[in-house]
Amino acid sequence: MKFWVQSIRARLTFWYTLLVLSTLLAFGGFAYYYTSKNLSENLDLSLRTEVGWVRDYIQPRESKVKPTKRSVESLMRQRMKQQVETPDTLEGETAEEADEIWNQIFQHTLYSPKKTFVQVSDRKGTLLYRSINLGEDTLRLDAKVVRDTSFLEYAWLNEQSIRVAVLRERNFTFLVGYPVAELREALENLFWIFLVLVPIALTVSIIGGLYLANKSLGPVDEVTTRARRITAENLDQTIPARNVDDEIGRLISTFNDMIRRLHDSFAQVRQFSADASHELRTPLTVMRGEIELALRNPKTPEEYRQVLESSMEEIIRMSSIIENLLTLAKADQGSYEVNLSEVNLGSLVQELYDDGEILAEGKHIHVALTRNDPITIVGDKVRLRQLFLNLIDNAIKYTPEGGAVILSVERHDGAAIFRVTDTGIGIAPADIDRVFDRFYRVDKARSREVGGTGLGLSIAKWITELHRGTITVKSEVDKGSVFTVELPIN
Repeated sequence: MKFWVQSIRARLTFWYTLLVLSTLLAFGGFAYYYTSKNLSENLDLSLRTEVGWVRDYIQPRESKVKPTKRSVESLMRQRMKQQVETPDTLEGETAEEADEIWNQIFQHTLYSPKKTFVQVSDRKGTLLYRSINLGEDTLRLDAKVVRDTSFLEYAWLNEQSIRVAVLRERNFTFLVGYPVAELREALENLFWIFLVLVPIALTVSIIGGLYLANKSLGPVDEVTTRARRITAENLDQTIPARNVDDEIGRLISTFNDMIRRLHDSFAQVRQFSADASHELRTPLTVMRGEIELALRNPKTPEEYRQVLESSMEEIIRMSSIIENLLTLAKADQGSYEVNLSEVNLGSLVQELYDDGEILAEGKHIHVALTRNDPITIVGDKVRLRQLFLNLIDNAIKYTPEGGAVILSVERHDGAAIFRVTDTGIGIAPADIDRVFDRFYRVDKARSREVGGTGLGLSIAKWITELHRGTITVKSEVDKGSVFTVELPIN
């Protein structure tokens, strides 16, 4: 039972077999119904034609029709005997005109490929003619069901069911019948054919369903087996791709893409953990060394003050790293609440320009604001200030003394464009795509000298994307860089 519940193969085979069985039963029922209806309609049409022929033949000669016993019994037997022994004598034989009428009807019935019964009565119910194959029986119908118009009804002859066409005229009642045993035999044969074929088809469908299910789901087992072997330690492995672009091929492609993403994510987590540990270990090591030296030998108050100031700087550095990490962690979890309001970028950038001049004063860097269009957007003012200040601070840190940092804000194609251009050390082409990674620095040797945490550009990218914008960088080594932020104007 567990196999049937859990196995996709078994369930597919079951539903496939059920579908085949339902189709066969529906087709069999329809074929039986259609065949039965078609046979009945063809029989009715044939009987209507026959009863119409008898009527059309007798009506012009009704004055010559006589209900003699000879015409009803002995003539038919005599004609039957003559037809068997010397059929050519029938045409040359001279007979009474009434006998000739029944003779023609008899020959028509005799030559007909169908086993039809013909019976003719006058308006009083006197029997005028009946087919030789009726023997001593007479077709009798309930008078209630016989109307003035022709119709089809069942009657009984020697306990056999026959189909009868009845046509009542002013002077005659014409009946033409045909036994339905052949129709029923044909329908029974059709029924037995389906009764034999359905189990065979059902057996074939079960075997074929299992084969197709195994054939189709075999690659899934292979994918499952290989996927189980892939762990966090060997994410460089992938599942061999199929050359066929089917569901299994797309599943394998999706698995491989997922594995590659996991590999990149694990690598990023490992790198992030190593970088975070390094960034936090360095200030702790500095603080520990300075404090150990201070405790080893007595110091003057001024020397203790210097140790405390150095420790304070390292604490501020670690606090900045931790705060930035918490910000990015909230960003990754999507739990950061955005405080949207209308922000005047012109005023904001003007304030940051003033702050930038103060930051650059110690390095004698020239800060200029070349363009400041009055633009108002909807955004988080605190985060936008952090975004622009990170870019300005980053440009000042990596620009040598005597260099220049140029700011600009302009409106272009429904967007606000903020640019920071510097004459700093620049970025190598190999590093362009990684400058926004966490803890990544272009010049690692100067990391402590410039005082960066390696998270500023990562936060800048997150804030930009938070405002549905884009941030790009163009740079040339030893010539400088241009950071461009494009924000939509709501």
